[in-house]
Amino acid sequence: MTEETFLSLRRRAADLPAEPGVYIMKDKNGAILYVGKSRRLRNRVSSYFVGTHNRKTERMISRVADFDTVLCHTEIEALTLENILIKKHTPPYNIRLKDAKSYPYIKITDEEYPRLIVTRNRGEDGSYFGPYTGMSDAYAAQEAVSRIFRLPTCRRKFPEDTGRGRPCLYADMGRCMALCRSLPPVEEYAARIRDVRRVLDGHIGATVAEIEEKMRAAAEEEHFEEAARLRDSAAALRKLRGKQRVVSSPSVSLDAIALYAGETASVLSLLSVREGMLGNKRDFLFSADALTDPAALFAFLTGIYETACIPRLILLDFPAEEEEIAEFSDTLASLAGQRIEVAIPRRGEKKKLCEMAAANARHRYERHTAEEERDDKNCLRLASLLGLEVVPERIEAYDISEWGNEYITASMVVARSGRMRPSEYRLFRIRTTDGMDDYGAMREALLRRAAHIGDGSPSLGEAPDLILTDGGRGQVHAAEEALSQAGVSIPVFGMVKDDYHKTRALTDGEGDISIAKEQGLYSFIYKIQEEAHRFAVKSVQSAKRKTLHHSSLEEIPGIGPKKARLLLSHFGSLSGISELSAEELTALRGIRATDAEAIVGYFRKKKEKKT
Repeated sequence: MTEETFLSLRRRAADLPAEPGVYIMKDKNGAILYVGKSRRLRNRVSSYFVGTHNRKTERMISRVADFDTVLCHTEIEALTLENILIKKHTPPYNIRLKDAKSYPYIKITDEEYPRLIVTRNRGEDGSYFGPYTGMSDAYAAQEAVSRIFRLPTCRRKFPEDTGRGRPCLYADMGRCMALCRSLPPVEEYAARIRDVRRVLDGHIGATVAEIEEKMRAAAEEEHFEEAARLRDSAAALRKLRGKQRVVSSPSVSLDAIALYAGETASVLSLLSVREGMLGNKRDFLFSADALTDPAALFAFLTGIYETACIPRLILLDFPAEEEEIAEFSDTLASLAGQRIEVAIPRRGEKKKLCEMAAANARHRYERHTAEEERDDKNCLRLASLLGLEVVPERIEAYDISEWGNEYITASMVVARSGRMRPSEYRLFRIRTTDGMDDYGAMREALLRRAAHIGDGSPSLGEAPDLILTDGGRGQVHAAEEALSQAGVSIPVFGMVKDDYHKTRALTDGEGDISIAKEQGLYSFIYKIQEEAHRFAVKSVQSAKRKTLHHSSLEEIPGIGPKKARLLLSHFGSLSGISELSAEELTALRGIRATDAEAIVGYFRKKKEKKT
């Protein structure tokens, strides 16, 4: 991991919300290295990029190039999603958790007189509530609800086991309805189970208040044992508020789509649930008004599903007319070859999934806004520090890279409004220098660059507000000389490196301006410098790879791959061959006089072009 990547990830982590969620660490190829969860994402993810860690964590961090997050409503929801993603992707740094057991649920059985049982297996029968962080929490919740509503906790089934055997101690204590003794009317029991469902479904505020009132009354009457039991029941019920909404029925597959429209941008967030598990999240960033037209929005969504699996149910968390939804549904049905339901849920589990998608869309927008503000701040600070007349909207940075005397390249990378713009990068193949001459290469690159200003050509037609050179005072003077010759006035500064090849200062060709203590600006300049260097080296390496398969000697009439290899293996390099006479070349067995004359003529023409 480069220092710039490390600093960038640390800044992104600091911008995360202090909310529950899951974080996903990825390498440079996008492969998932680690999945974790936290009650406060900002604190947990930031901890990876500060301080020291154990050896395993350090190895993992060294491979991290990016991370993603999924915001959740509760910590238990994050814990559940973490478990799902670990089982799905088996990340290498989650090996210890690959075979973790499923989380427990409370199940209301599908019987004439339903029972509450704790299970790790979620099937199609009955109703499931949870999951819970552990078996102890699940059993505590089951016991609390059973005690409040006086439900049986034994393994007997009713009405089959009614009248068989003696009632247990709970019946004598009044903690159970004693179905083993006599059955209440089915309607009465069903009403009680409805109340149980309501509590397990999270509507427990009134119940907790009622229990606490009874607890205070018991304490005032000095029934301390009963008050303690009621206290424990209320505490257990509060834990039920942490139940999750991520896992649905195993048969459910759907997409939840939310749109967040901000002042400077809009974000579309898509959560995919497959076979009851939330396994994927995608965010799409647009300009502020790009998706205000419903037709444009549904056209974009249709484009997504043209190359993706279409679930039978798609949930929307933004307003739309019935006709628009129906048309979108019909379009997807024609793509999928089956009926596709598109709906806007108003309540329940599906609404919760939409709310989760909306929370993630909002977070992506806030992250985008924070990045824009940081970029603007860096440009403002740069203008102030360098004494520029205008805040640099377009910054160009140049670097020279060579491989021998034959492949010399100047790279130009562009940062616009503080962000790198790869589509505007350009390369200049240096033709006029005599061998390796960085200053001469910089002069040629800037002369050719300046010649395009105002000609309307893409990227090059626009004049930059600031030019940065990868080098010190010599490079600055070379660039200024070229711009002066072209009749162009543009501020030029050099990026000065320390002994560790890190940017420590900027120079105007006379004095140095330190940026070592300007953390935000330092990261910004370092990123530009590294990008210019990477782009230049990449082009030279590409040229070098080509020579491994094809030598430029093969361009000479009569010289094929075999003779080219013979010449290079005997004389060592192209520069060495270019200095030989025809007589010296013919001394090599296998090279005829006509070949030698052709070789000498080839290099003579190349030298004439340079002069």
